[in-house]
Amino acid sequence: METPGSQSSLHRANLERVVRAVRMAGSLTQAEIARTTGLSAATVSNIVRELKDGGTVEVTPTSAGGRRARSVSLSGDAGIVVGVDFGHTHLRVAIGNLAHQVLAEESEPLDVDASASQGLDRAEHLVSRLITATGISQDKVVGVGLGVPAPIDVETGTLGSTAILPGWAGTNPRDDLAQRLGVPVHVDNDANLGALGELVWGAGRGVADLAYIKVADGVGAGLVISGKIYRGPGGTAGEIGHITLDESGPVCRCGNRGCLETFTAARYVLPLLYSSHGVDLTVERMVQLARDGDPGCRRVIADVGRHVGSGVANLCNLINPSRVVLGGHLAEAGELVLGPIRESVARYAIPSAARRLSVMPGALGGRAEVLGALALVLSEMGDSTLLDGALSAGTPALT
Repeated sequence: METPGSQSSLHRANLERVVRAVRMAGSLTQAEIARTTGLSAATVSNIVRELKDGGTVEVTPTSAGGRRARSVSLSGDAGIVVGVDFGHTHLRVAIGNLAHQVLAEESEPLDVDASASQGLDRAEHLVSRLITATGISQDKVVGVGLGVPAPIDVETGTLGSTAILPGWAGTNPRDDLAQRLGVPVHVDNDANLGALGELVWGAGRGVADLAYIKVADGVGAGLVISGKIYRGPGGTAGEIGHITLDESGPVCRCGNRGCLETFTAARYVLPLLYSSHGVDLTVERMVQLARDGDPGCRRVIADVGRHVGSGVANLCNLINPSRVVLGGHLAEAGELVLGPIRESVARYAIPSAARRLSVMPGALGGRAEVLGALALVLSEMGDSTLLDGALSAGTPALT
């Protein structure tokens, strides 16, 4: 038994620090590990050698700053993680390893609002099929990340607002999917996962404070403060879509009037163009037409940008993020939507907050949420099982 403060417990703690740093980053050079963990270069070198001998990490030659270096990543066969993303109209699943490599990914249309049981049935089937396609045994799955397009209590796994996802009323998708798949499931709303995906793999890399804004059938924000997702005590932080813009405006599905969502979400803005563009118009098509010069589509997108910018200005005044990342298909409109967002921020935000803010499109597109689901598992899983191989490979050197 390890005694707290003993050399063996200190060594174990150092092992965990190194494994955690590599697990969160995907891969790091030994010098980066030393900077991240605060351990000496010699200690990191000894630990990496031990973890490599135990099969926990892989070391490959690379270069850093023009010099030869060694890149450290978790072993490709140390385990796999699964990401499941429910949008209002789609299901997307990804399989990845602990080295942040996506091994398989697939998306299919699905009316998620209709039925929780139907959606989870489809998710279970697609997860099993993709795991089989990778040729990896299902017992290698260490966890599943699950995203849903509604507020959720991450402690209990229950949905917060049944008005937003009525077909899921009274359900606990986390526990249900965990029972189906037989592995731990971690759950969060889609905006938080989009923020986590961009933070780990996309436009938020290296940024400690950002807001990820997703405009789709609903409008939400994932908030990153000091490098961590901020959820609030009830898990509903970031519901930017329900900021009131007009007390006499349209009735929102939440029951209030004039919410930001009623001026920006697809279900409200696409009908403005039905008379001229047909009832089959989608956000993707609207964006493409706008990029090709269609005046009606450009006007609608600019109006959406100005309204979203009002919400972003409120975020600037409250939490002062350094970056806002726009996700969803609307981000593909580029400056047609980003320009109006910046104009509203400049008009309504405190000047000192607006000057420090950069607004940019997401780098991951529609994959942000499912990659965020993978990142959620990587951030929540423990390191004990990963260290078993290293500690059983032999008596560790004291470092």
